[in-house]
Amino acid sequence: MRTALEERRAGLQREIGALTARPRDPVAAVSFGKRVGDGTTEAVERLNTVGAAQGLSAMLSDVERALVKLDEGTYGACDRCGAPISAERLEARLWSVLCVGCALKR
Repeated sequence: MRTALEERRAGLQREIGALTARPRDPVAAVSFGKRVGDGTTEAVERLNTVGAAQGLSAMLSDVERALVKLDEGTYGACDRCGAPISAERLEARLWSVLCVGCALKR
């Protein structure tokens, strides 16, 4: 389990690095005009990249928390309510740190 979580962490770090390492000209203007053009396309692409990076960062945070929980001996218990996280959820998402009910409230 630890190995799988560590592999997932490394993969997420690579993905985030690839998304954020994209060189761009910080002086270049990006605008949302009335017509779809290079500026609008670039702006939408940047928004999508930021959204993807944020989602991956949140997942990375959960993976790192799951590794800490393994060390603490609390892996499999919900961080919010303390209830056991179902085996099915942990099988689908090893890095789950919240039970389904608490994850829905998140």
